[in-house]
Amino acid sequence: MPHANDQYDSPWKQLIEWYFEAFMRFFFPAAYAQIDWRYSVQFLDKELHQVVRDADLGRRYADLLAQVRLLDGTKQWILIHVEVQGQVDTDFDARMFTYNYRLLDWHGAGVASFAVLSDEDPGWLPGSYVRDLLGTRLSFTYTTAKLLDHGAQWVALEADDNPFATVVMAHLKTQETKSSPTARYNWKFSLIRRLFERGYTQQDVINLFHFIDWVMRLPRDLEHQLREEIVQMEMQQAKPYVSMFARIEREEGREEGRKDEAVRLLLRLLSHRFGQVPETLQARLQELAVDQFEPLMDLTLAAKTVDEFATQLPSPAPPADK
Repeated sequence: MPHANDQYDSPWKQLIEWYFEAFMRFFFPAAYAQIDWRYSVQFLDKELHQVVRDADLGRRYADLLAQVRLLDGTKQWILIHVEVQGQVDTDFDARMFTYNYRLLDWHGAGVASFAVLSDEDPGWLPGSYVRDLLGTRLSFTYTTAKLLDHGAQWVALEADDNPFATVVMAHLKTQETKSSPTARYNWKFSLIRRLFERGYTQQDVINLFHFIDWVMRLPRDLEHQLREEIVQMEMQQAKPYVSMFARIEREEGREEGRKDEAVRLLLRLLSHRFGQVPETLQARLQELAVDQFEPLMDLTLAAKTVDEFATQLPSPAPPADK
């Protein structure tokens, strides 16, 4: 069941910035041990974009530049280049080298380069770039982490509270279930349920849910079924609802269709909490815009009665200018 989102692109960068220390600890423990984590990390998107703009580096999925302080007291640039395409790239070593030397030339500071490899070819092991010409030899090596290598460590992944253990599990199961929507459904629900069972904070649950939801795409009917199962699970566990509304904003299709989905699932949650939902309240929900629904989920969980929920509904959004 291939899908465009099986390319695992944009959510990586956000997760790395949110959990940079955990990212380094999970994938690059030797480098992690040399960083002084008492000092805050600075992310330097502007500086990285200046370099990228001046180089033809091909498609980039999640690049970021971070400045950290090392335990020896010096500051260093660390380039984190996360390549998350699921295929071999014969130009990858050259591109990593180009990033490194252009940053060195631009900033005059050393750059440590790292890459996470998410391809499906166990024999593709990049990590060095060498050029020899008339006695002049250039040699560049960098550190890589191969996600496939974690496949044999599933028990350890399940026991690991590091957010990137969840990321790796979602990635591996997405690859494994390409041709089986039912298997992907089961694994997706299992990984989401694990977020609640591991005792993550509410924000961590939301952040990691968004990654799982992004990579483990399902056919529409199974997505609807999964959302309803998540609603029931969250009601039973009194956990914050994190799933449907963020997805609605990203789904393809007409605005009206997305709003119908939002109304349908909100009514289902209201009925789980309060029983029959009055027709007058159903009509008021139909008047709202799709971007007004997300905060209503917290309101649904906080309200003690359906009348209390109704009294706090926002006014309908004004129509957009033509």
